[in-house]
Parts: sequence; structure tokens; C-alpha cells
Amino acid sequence: MLRRRRTRTLLSLTLLTATCVAFGPATAGTTDILEEGGQPYLTTTESGQVVLDWEEYSFQAVYPLPTSSIPGGVPVLGFTSLTMYDAVRASLHRNNSSEVAAAATAAHDILVSYAPRLHDTNPPTPTTANVITLLDSRLVSTLAGVPDGPAEDKGVAIGKRVAARFIESRVGDHFRDPSIHYSKPNLPGYWQPQNTTPPRTDMLEPWLGSLDPVVLHRLVRVNGPDDLISYDYARDYNEVKRFGAANSTRRSAEQTQTSHFFNSNAATTVGRALLLYLKSNPMDLRATARLFGVMHGAMTDAIIKCWRLKRDVGFWRPREAVAGAASDGNPATTPEAGWTSLIQPEPPYSDYVSGHGCVTSPQTETIRETFGEETSLHLVSTNVNAIVKERDYAYLSDIELDALNSRIWGGLHFRDAMEDAYDIGRESARRVMHELH
Repeated sequence: MLRRRRTRTLLSLTLLTATCVAFGPATAGTTDILEEGGQPYLTTTESGQVVLDWEEYSFQAVYPLPTSSIPGGVPVLGFTSLTMYDAVRASLHRNNSSEVAAAATAAHDILVSYAPRLHDTNPPTPTTANVITLLDSRLVSTLAGVPDGPAEDKGVAIGKRVAARFIESRVGDHFRDPSIHYSKPNLPGYWQPQNTTPPRTDMLEPWLGSLDPVVLHRLVRVNGPDDLISYDYARDYNEVKRFGAANSTRRSAEQTQTSHFFNSNAATTVGRALLLYLKSNPMDLRATARLFGVMHGAMTDAIIKCWRLKRDVGFWRPREAVAGAASDGNPATTPEAGWTSLIQPEPPYSDYVSGHGCVTSPQTETIRETFGEETSLHLVSTNVNAIVKERDYAYLSDIELDALNSRIWGGLHFRDAMEDAYDIGRESARRVMHELH
């Protein structure tokens, strides 16, 4: 029964929006047309800057340190963006309510509830301890730009209510559940943690695969990794063995640069490029909130599916595959002693499917569906070892192609793991876009 109540977190928030309609007409300056199903679709000419501000604040709160867990932070980005969008929708259906106050308050309350839990340490680091204080000060700053009065008060109340209902709906959803672990036999084809010193003998964030989806009723399906004895596996094996080795003579200088450039925080690289793009190509507040709600909602459901596969399938990475090729049963693969990947250290979780692909592709697909393929983005790498720190892309497919190949050229993934991750991410984005009106 509890699982059914949480099947789609947005359900309770949708009911909140419907309830708010009874309180009066939309605020002045809004446009009332019909959504799918005949429901009123309210939008406004008000700037989406508040959403851009709080998306950047969420990046900073979720990833305050270079060592912050990238996959573990993705759901909090999703929670924040989806709640901002629902707060904006609810405020638009209230008479004399500030959407800016509603969005900022909702984002603040979600981040205060979840972000510090990502960085639990004993004792807490100064950076972690300051997250809540910093978020509080930023909310005060945002609300200072909203005229005092009933509109601000209503917006704040709506934001608080939407965030509280979201948090309540997620109770027991396995967020950071310490009882969930990775365990696979030490046999050919299975990934094993490299660190054998307790308590670091698990994969990173095994709970993530048990998290309840945030939008989709059913997560995207893929067909699993290639059989070890198959031709497709041997083809992918030999590709990454030749191009992904630390000492590869087949990989070009440009491919090496691309590998290091995209060995970055994939959860924010494209997102921050989108923030920059929207400063020159602004959208109204509701459209901006929906854009990030779709993008980060899709990222969250894609990463949940990704981590279920990483934990429950546990397919080995190229390093293990090259070392153990003599026992994989495939005559087209040969072992190579001492083979290491270009990108080090190797992420502490299995190959299939790629987490990098599962968070990159929902972002590019959402942007493509919104603005078109020819959307120019300026990407900045967070990798301090990247030779080239900034790149300009005129086509979204070029970002995808470079990001996908970078993990093969870096020696971290087989091509099958990358391609299936992109299938998950793109389809998740399309489905979430259909769900969020």
C-alpha cells in the first residue's frame, strides 16, 4: 500500500495545484489557455531568473566539494527542480501570489532537507556544515527582491506546502538506505570492488538503485550486457582494449583530450551550459521551471535505472575483462597483463550501464526537444587535469558523440554500456516531457 502511494511523487502535488484553483483566478499578467485534458494552463511573462538562480544554488549545495558523489546528488537535483515547477504552477492558480517567492521557498526547503544528508561525515566538514546557512541567506536575498505584502506571503506559504508534501511523499523511499549493498561472485563477467579495506568494500551508493522513481511509472528497459562469448562482446572488448589503454598508440591526441574533458561532473556540465544559454535566450518563469523539471526529473529516473543495473547485473569493467580474458570463454579476446585505463581512478561501480551516459543524455535530449538540435552550448570541464577546459558546441549530437566516445577512449566502458545508457536517458527525457505539462 505504501509503495502504491509513492508510485508517482508528483500526484500529491498535482492535487495541491487542483485545490488551489478554488481560491480564485490567476494573478494579473497571466495567460489562461487549455492544457491537455481541458485543464487551465496558466503562464506568465515574469522572468525565469529565479529558477536559474536556484538551479545554480542547487548545484553548489549538492556538489560543494570535488569529492562529492556525482550519482548520489542527481536525485536531489530532480527533487529540487520538480518541486520548483509544482510550486510555480500552484502559485499561478492563486489570486495575488508571487511565483518567485513560491519557487525559491520550495527549492530552499528541498535542499535544506536533502543536501546535507548527501555529505554526512563524522565530524562534519566546514563546507557541509555551512550548506544550510548559505541556503538560508540566499532565500533571504531572493525574497528581498519580492515586494512585501500578501503576494509574497502566499508565495512563501505555497512553496513551503509543496516542498513539505513532496518530502512526506518520499518517506521510506530508500534515500541513502545503509542496508542496501552490492554483492556478486568473484567469477568472469562480474565486477568486484578494488578497495578491499572495510568499510570501503561496496560499490558507491548502492541504495540509488532502490530509490522510488520521481516521475515515471515504469523505468526504461534495455536488453542487458552482451554475452561474454558473443561476437558483439569481442568487438567492444577489442575496441576499448586498443583505444582505452593508458599507453594506447591507437588513440589520437584529440581523443585523449576529449576523454579528459568529459571526465567531469556530468550532472552539471551540460546543466551549467544551459544556464548560460538561457541568460541570452530567456524564457518565462513557468517554461523555465518546466524545462529544468523535465531535465532533472528525467536524469533522476535514468540514474535510478542505471544503478539498478550496475548493482543487480554487476558487469565487469574493461580492466577486469582484459586481465581475465583467458577465462571468459571467447576465443576472440586475449588477456594483457598490466593493462590499465587512461582515466584513473576507475569509478567504484560496475560497467553496465554507464552513469555518465545516463545523466548526459537526458540533458541533451530535453534541450533538443525544447530548442532544437542546433542549440549552441558552451561547456566547461570540472576536471583539473583536462588539457582543454572549455569547448563550444553548435550541435547537441556532437556533445553526445564526444561524451559517449570519451568513456571508451578513457578505458572505462564498453560501447554497449554507453549506447544502452543513452537509450535510457533519451527515452526517459521524452517520457517525462510527456508527463509534465
